[in-house]
Amino acid sequence: PQRMGLALQIYEGRPYYIRSLVFEGNSVHPVSLLRNLLGIKAGDLYNKDLLDSRLQMDPSGRDISSLYMDDGYLFFQVSGHENRVEADSIDLIIRVVEGAQATVRQVTVKGNDKTSDHVIMRELRTRPGQKFSRSDVMRTTRELSQLGYFDPEQLGVVPTPNPQDGTV
Repeated sequence: PQRMGLALQIYEGRPYYIRSLVFEGNSVHPVSLLRNLLGIKAGDLYNKDLLDSRLQMDPSGRDISSLYMDDGYLFFQVSGHENRVEADSIDLIIRVVEGAQATVRQVTVKGNDKTSDHVIMRELRTRPGQKFSRSDVMRTTRELSQLGYFDPEQLGVVPTPNPQDGTV
């Protein structure tokens, strides 16, 4: 068999660095806490994927979105914006919309044919009247799957937010 070699030369472009980082719209948590969670500072190499994961849904749960959602801020939003790009520098603005805290209004069990609903209800970390907490919902899901009654892939928690009355 004949062989052929292939050599690729890739130019990724010049790297960009963060020149400044400003938070806007936050009032619940101080900038120092948000900066610490973000873990990105002026002078760091700009990495959009890292920025996005530190803003929301980092697998470790150490992101700004988790901080707010664990304190009831289900209607919270955060986004990073490149305010100015010059030469090799980027000015970033992190916009925070806190919204109101959500209270759990009702918990419903559907599709259960393995055990009594009260067995499931006693395992819940989130109960009506409490503030919504993303980590409590995740913990409940994990603990229910460990009971052995349910297929973990079929076990789903679906928060249904109602912004009009601040409940879920």
